[in-house]
Amino acid sequence: MTNESQAFQALGLPPAILRALAEKNYTNPTPIQQQAIPLVLAGRDVLGGAQTGTGKTAAFGLPLLGRLAGATPPSGPRKPRALVLVPTRELAVQVNESLRGYGRHLRMHTGMIFGGVGMGPQVDLLRRGVDILVATPGRLIDHLERGSVKLDAIEILVLDEADRMLDMGFLPAIKRIVAKVPAKRQTLLFSATFEPRIRGLAMEFLRNPAEVEVAARNTVASTIEHIAHPVDNSRKRELLTHLLATRFQERVLVFGKTKHGCNRLAEQLEESGIKASAIHGNKSQGQRQKALNEFKTGKCRVLVATDVAARGLDIPELPLVINYDLPMVAEDYVHRIGRTGRNGATGEAISLVAIDEGGLLSQVQKLLGKNVRQVIVEGFEPSQALRMDAKPAVSKRSGRPAARPHGKPAARTGHAQAPKQRQGARPAQRRSSSR
Repeated sequence: MTNESQAFQALGLPPAILRALAEKNYTNPTPIQQQAIPLVLAGRDVLGGAQTGTGKTAAFGLPLLGRLAGATPPSGPRKPRALVLVPTRELAVQVNESLRGYGRHLRMHTGMIFGGVGMGPQVDLLRRGVDILVATPGRLIDHLERGSVKLDAIEILVLDEADRMLDMGFLPAIKRIVAKVPAKRQTLLFSATFEPRIRGLAMEFLRNPAEVEVAARNTVASTIEHIAHPVDNSRKRELLTHLLATRFQERVLVFGKTKHGCNRLAEQLEESGIKASAIHGNKSQGQRQKALNEFKTGKCRVLVATDVAARGLDIPELPLVINYDLPMVAEDYVHRIGRTGRNGATGEAISLVAIDEGGLLSQVQKLLGKNVRQVIVEGFEPSQALRMDAKPAVSKRSGRPAARPHGKPAARTGHAQAPKQRQGARPAQRRSSSR
């Protein structure tokens, strides 16, 4: 048996799952897996704090499969015994694929349901029966209303990325769903943050939960370099095209603010000869999956995404994330750049910051606990210095007031390569920021 499987074996997982892990060449358990797996196998409710890229799907998926495999299934037609609620279609696909891989040597049926596709195949799936159901809240409500699914046999309920589900307005749907699930169950709730809303949700749905958190909330990898390019809003697209054409030749994930804006930006990049696709909530599931697959295989070089659509995307080893628009909520900056700098790898997070976005940048700096280096790209000098005291929107998650002015003056660079070349060096010229 491999060292990897021996490490997982120490956590109490059954042989069939250890075999699947060995076949997938899994490395040693991640911190969240080491903490959560024994608790879940012991039957405890768990409140887990973990961001994308920490291995949280395996943290609940492996012991979930282990518990179901070790229990006698109820007699009669096959009905869901475990329910995993997720905020997006893409995350549903990712979790479903992971569970199938982990349980490949178990006699366990896993299925998923989400919106944006026809109901017919999903009704057929539920009629045939599944042991584990991965679902988005809205579509699950649709099936509950038409009677195509019953949740009275659920033994384990998982709320994955609960903070994002709350942000998307799913709380009423979640409460309706939980009302259909047996009160005697095991509940696992995972969130990137332990903000008050999440703790309130945990008090309502979980029983004496064990709490695990793998890192301080809202932390980012130390291997990520943060750079802000001040630029007039009217020249953002031109600067982005310049950076993509002269400096970055690999895949790049670009974040925009709105669905329409992401569509338009992707079209403009295509017109400039850069293969790009947009991904957001108005795209059909087929369109979103196609764009993601093309990006992962390299057929599409730039993926332009909204925050909601990008949450849960499985994109490994991404060297760069660009914020075309800064997020209105600083915590979303952490989620965005969490797709780079993973597992000790270096990464880069670049933000194109318009004059009136200085307050948003200040909010990000306060969350990071350090300044984001400002570098002016030659030829794209802003007409004014950033207004770092511009009041950003109050965080909907935390209710915190706007951050105080914070930040260093911008350095001017003569070419797009300068951020890398000048790291740790004295800038050739300084520009004073108005405060």
